[in-house]
Amino acid sequence: MKTYIDLFLVWFKMGAFTFGGGYAMLPMIEKEVVEKRKWATEEEIMDYYAIGQCTPGVIAVNTATFVGYYQKGVLGGIVATLGVVAPSLIIITLIAGLISNFNEIPVVQHALAGIRIAVCVLMTTSLLKLCKSNIKDMVGGGLFFAIFMLAYFTNVSTVYLVILAGVAGVLFSNLKRKEKKA
Repeated sequence: MKTYIDLFLVWFKMGAFTFGGGYAMLPMIEKEVVEKRKWATEEEIMDYYAIGQCTPGVIAVNTATFVGYYQKGVLGGIVATLGVVAPSLIIITLIAGLISNFNEIPVVQHALAGIRIAVCVLMTTSLLKLCKSNIKDMVGGGLFFAIFMLAYFTNVSTVYLVILAGVAGVLFSNLKRKEKKA
């Protein structure tokens, strides 16, 4: 029972105190899930992020579900997921009725502008960590650059980019394996 409570409270805290969505949450997830609780290794959490990007839904919710599932099965996945979404549901419900009253107040506008900047910093930090731990050689760097350019400068669907990157990863790993054998 303690693990279920821990799963709910840890994910509730992350959902309540992280603004900007799943990417802004990544540093907190790493600190809580990998370093503090040891519910996953850094490599596993990177896999969860990758799978979370390829599946429908928000990365934080998907990651919470994966971590909860691997800790306590289906019920653990449900508890962790409820934990991460509960703060948003509560906050959105409270704000929905009041937002039009506060939207024009300059202090609120400035606070939101500051929060957006902080979210950009958190997302950039997460991006740099993801790059550092996943781009391990020139092939990975080239693949990153190619997919980035396609994503940024074209209208190619992200679904196709993920499939393309996956196929390229398999092809390059097979080529490396053949080179090592030869």
